[in-house]
Amino acid sequence: MQQEPLETALETALGAPLPARLGVAVSGGSDSIALLHLLARIYARRGGYLQAVTVDHGLRKGSAAEAEQVAVVCAGLGLQHHILRWEQWDQSGNLQDAARQARYRLMADWAKTQNLDAVALGHTADDQAETVLLRLGRRSGVDGLSAMAAQRTDAGVLWLRPMLGISRTALRDYLKKAGIAWIDDPSNEDARFDRIKARQAMGALEALGITAEGLGVVAANMAEARDALERYTTLAAQSCVRLLHGAIVLRREAFATYPPEVQRRLLRRALDWIAPSSYPPRRAGLTQLMHALVAGEATTLAGCALLCRKDDAWLFREFNAVKSEVASIDALWDGRWRCLPVANNTDPMLLELRALSSNGLKQCDNWRDFDLPRSVLLSLPGLWHGDTLLSSPVVKTSQNWHWELAQGANAFFRSAL
Repeated sequence: MQQEPLETALETALGAPLPARLGVAVSGGSDSIALLHLLARIYARRGGYLQAVTVDHGLRKGSAAEAEQVAVVCAGLGLQHHILRWEQWDQSGNLQDAARQARYRLMADWAKTQNLDAVALGHTADDQAETVLLRLGRRSGVDGLSAMAAQRTDAGVLWLRPMLGISRTALRDYLKKAGIAWIDDPSNEDARFDRIKARQAMGALEALGITAEGLGVVAANMAEARDALERYTTLAAQSCVRLLHGAIVLRREAFATYPPEVQRRLLRRALDWIAPSSYPPRRAGLTQLMHALVAGEATTLAGCALLCRKDDAWLFREFNAVKSEVASIDALWDGRWRCLPVANNTDPMLLELRALSSNGLKQCDNWRDFDLPRSVLLSLPGLWHGDTLLSSPVVKTSQNWHWELAQGANAFFRSAL
């Protein structure tokens, strides 16, 4: 089997060793069909397990038939193929964003079920360029202009984009030469979508020297700058932050010595550790939080609260965000706290996890002995039996129960990258 130049480029991008069990997302369009065939050739030659997945969003007539066409192609290549269907859109919000989130959620669940090491996606150099243009329009900073990463881990799955250095034209030339057909999605010509507008604008921008290749270089340059900033942010965290009972305490004087961009990154990392969210806070909100911290003022952002006491700035879970949060004893409370039994205890069916709250503090006579802000304690978790507090971190410890954070110190202090 003669090796295609694109096959060599793809193999290089995947690195060594190849994922032993790899999934590939295939929509039926030229990019993903080319990726499917190239990966099939590589895995046939190198060995390993490859299977494919198609997400049918069901948003236009014919999508189900197109997914079945992909299944036929995969069968011809001797590959297992699954079709995942999205049937939960409530007709509200941004359609493309909702579809994208659903697609990744469905594929992540599929990848875990199939015990895959990674999932390959068909994004190309053209997609990378379009992403840079879109983020320029949104006035993005370094992170946004870094565009799409060649690999990232999200929802417990490693996502690979091995074709970011390959143009769509090169992929289509390969398919035409090999006599391989693909499906043209009519939505790829729908100028109502911003990405299609960006795609159409690329032709006009070439006269200014703004090409897909050039924008790819910009993204790579920004990615290097982002990596450097993240490393510096990690050093800053190690010098002026301590973690205490699920809260983050920053030394205000030391924090103020760092450049504003590092301050924002440090606060964004802190907020994500305390209250993880699919969408990071906007730059304006982070800037306001940064100014409040330096000035010693109290404020809230993204479900977190800031309280300053002399040189200490406490960033912690806002009580109002968790006052109604209830979880069973075997679940994570607020997505981060776990309560583990040390020995046989009360019937777990009678127990639940709720915020410590003022009711819980009344049952902790010594809470003032810990020199912790009352507002920090209120939002800590408690193990409750009806109205009776059995245990809580710090103020109501018990030999029968052990509290731990799902994400410990390492999750905060290591680089977000």
